[in-house]
Amino acid sequence: MKLSKFKFKLPEELIAQYPSRHRDESRLMVIDKKTGNIEHHVFKDVINFFNENDLFIFNDTRVFPARMYGNKEKTGAQIEVFLLRELNREMRLWDVLVEPARKIRIGNKLYFGEDDSMVAEVIDNTTSRGRTLRFLFDGTHEEFKRNLHRLGETPLPRNIKRPVEPEDEDRFQTIFAKNEGAVSVPAAGIHFSRELLKRMEIKGIQSTFLTSHMSLGNFREIDVEDLTKHKMDSEQMLITPETAETVNKAHDEGKNICAVGVTVMRALETVVGTEGKIKPFDGWTNKFIFPPYDFTTANSMITNFHMPYSTLLMLAAAFGGYDEIMHAYEVAIKENYRFGVYGDAMLIK
Repeated sequence: MKLSKFKFKLPEELIAQYPSRHRDESRLMVIDKKTGNIEHHVFKDVINFFNENDLFIFNDTRVFPARMYGNKEKTGAQIEVFLLRELNREMRLWDVLVEPARKIRIGNKLYFGEDDSMVAEVIDNTTSRGRTLRFLFDGTHEEFKRNLHRLGETPLPRNIKRPVEPEDEDRFQTIFAKNEGAVSVPAAGIHFSRELLKRMEIKGIQSTFLTSHMSLGNFREIDVEDLTKHKMDSEQMLITPETAETVNKAHDEGKNICAVGVTVMRALETVVGTEGKIKPFDGWTNKFIFPPYDFTTANSMITNFHMPYSTLLMLAAAFGGYDEIMHAYEVAIKENYRFGVYGDAMLIK
């Protein structure tokens, strides 16, 4: 499968700049992967496609305010710092991206906050844009993290071309976000409101959670035509014994198992063993899924409409069928569906 197969013309005005007014009232395209049949609904109608004891698997990762703005010592030049992951808690070491990278060298100090209350020193070059920062902070880890939260902002993706607004702090999270560590929200989960989850519970639909900390690797440009040569960035994930038991029981009973988002699907396929059973796991995954691929655990998947050439689109096409999904995207563009993290949703069943 070639990268160029995932090219399509996406009008810029279809990239959602704001979330829908109510979480569960975005649009929902429903695709039958066996027949290719397409239906159009409102997201809260998703409950009508599932029965008692069917299982939804959600990603409970929590986005942290990963984008910070600092000033370089001496010159005062503004530098954007994007926190990727904490490398060493005690030494306050972080893996970051910096822009503009050409201005940042090992040994430079960066000052954050109006009162320069946080200082970081560049101690390593990891890639052309990547750096390792050591934050010079004497307080406890809890105080340090509070400062990062105070100084950081919600890391909206680049295709949302507007300033961050107060509502983004809430809407760029799922309502069940719990374990902090993601630099982007698992977008399929955004559409679930408390009312919809309650209706699902009343209907007897089961739910369980895993954690997969969404990384920028999901959005990094692929620079090879042959997809077998692309290497995904590693993503930290956790599947508890209780979650594994719940998923395996639903699998044994032949229930419809719905993966809410590509991160959930990737996590399941990382840990699946024989006969579609999954195992508890606490570690990292760099699994890259693209067509053709045989899925073994989930029967259905909810996902948003993704950008051209993206690894997220590739996984959706692997699950729903390449021809079926690319056709659905043509329909979505004609019908003015909204794309991106704040966009509309698709149920592949």
